[in-house]
Amino acid sequence: MFFEDMMFSFAPIFIGLVFIIVFGFIIFTIISTISQGIKNKNSPLLTVPAEVAAKRIHVQGDHSHTTYYVTFEVQSGDRMEFKVEGSEYGLLVEKDLGLLSFQGTRYISFERQR
Repeated sequence: MFFEDMMFSFAPIFIGLVFIIVFGFIIFTIISTISQGIKNKNSPLLTVPAEVAAKRIHVQGDHSHTTYYVTFEVQSGDRMEFKVEGSEYGLLVEKDLGLLSFQGTRYISFERQR
C-alpha cells in the first residue's frame, strides 16, 4: 500500500521532469541553429583554392534520410567539412581542384578548375 501511494505521488513529478528535459532540449536546439545561422550570415564570404579531400554520407533511420558531407583541403593544409546537397555531392570527386566558396560553416559552391 505504501509503495503504491509513493508511486502515484512520484509519477507526476517524473512526467514533469521528462517534459522539462525534452522541451529544454528542443529550445536549446532551436537557439543553437538560429545562433549558427546568424554567425554564418555575419561571416565574410570567402573563396579559396581547395581540393576535394574526402566524401561521406550519413544515413538515418531505415534509409529514410541521408546527409551528405564533403571535406575540402585548402592550401595551408587545413581541412574543412561541409554539409552539401545530394546533387552537389554527386558532382564532386575526390582530388578535384577548384575554388571553394563558403560563409562561416555554410557551403556555398565549388567551381572545378582545369
